[in-house]
Amino acid sequence: MTNVQIQTSKGNINLKLFDDDAPMTVASFLFLIRKGFYNGLTFHRCIDNFMIQGGCPLGTGTGGPMNKGIDKFPYKGGMVKYPFSDEFHNGHLFDKPGILAMANAGPNTNGSQFFITHVVTDWLNNKHTIFGEVMGPEDQKVVNAIKKGDKIQKIKIL
Repeated sequence: MTNVQIQTSKGNINLKLFDDDAPMTVASFLFLIRKGFYNGLTFHRCIDNFMIQGGCPLGTGTGGPMNKGIDKFPYKGGMVKYPFSDEFHNGHLFDKPGILAMANAGPNTNGSQFFITHVVTDWLNNKHTIFGEVMGPEDQKVVNAIKKGDKIQKIKIL
């Protein structure tokens, strides 16, 4: 499992990624991190008792990698175009707070936007690819403190 740290204006959020269970999603996320894609973006959608969402280069919830000139990412020796396919049925559910998943605009529309939950959100099962979770309660406290407009200063691969 790969660990990453989202450095925010409210503190750091440490996450473990599910490399084996959502390999394409993790490959895309790590690729965008290495490109510095997320640096300086905001959490553009934050709903109390639900989730925080970030990763839109436009800050509106309508953007993705292509807004920064990125149309594909490396995966298993080839290149995958954005948007990319869902990875459901991987054994992970929205059954606790702190779940990291892809935001999307419907089936197979994954790009750069992600969200982290505040609570159990089981109605999202098989609608959003789960690809990680917070590492501990201190990380969840930071998730819970994030408000709309707070910045992702940097995401670091640990």
